[in-house]
Amino acid sequence: MRYMVIVKASQDTENGVMPTEAELAEMGAYNEELVKAGVMLAGEGLHPSSKGARVRFDENGRSTVIDGPFAETKELVAGFWILEVSSREEVVEWVRKAPFRGGEVEIRQVSSAEDFGDAYTPELREQEDRLRATVEAQHGG
Repeated sequence: MRYMVIVKASQDTENGVMPTEAELAEMGAYNEELVKAGVMLAGEGLHPSSKGARVRFDENGRSTVIDGPFAETKELVAGFWILEVSSREEVVEWVRKAPFRGGEVEIRQVSSAEDFGDAYTPELREQEDRLRATVEAQHGG
């Protein structure tokens, strides 16, 4: 099972305060532990919302672009991991080892093909497989 681990933003991350060398080293050691265990698929930090944008769609599919920053810091994301583990309990145990002091991390299971049932036809599955292969070829993944 794949899980997205969502690191919530703080006033510091939204103000562009970068981690110290010691914090980067601590996070690097944690990431290395995840990689050595074979559970880390991806992980990145994000720039503050002041450098971002949102695209809002109305019921007719028209879109509006809203430039950051965004007001509700507690609702924003500062970074993420994608972990592949055998259970929700396992991902929780990994996250509990993260080198954070304060803040909050959200854990969400990533949908798989089986979650979509009959709506995910063989043709759609073939298309998805083809797109994933193309992305891997393009980015050396």
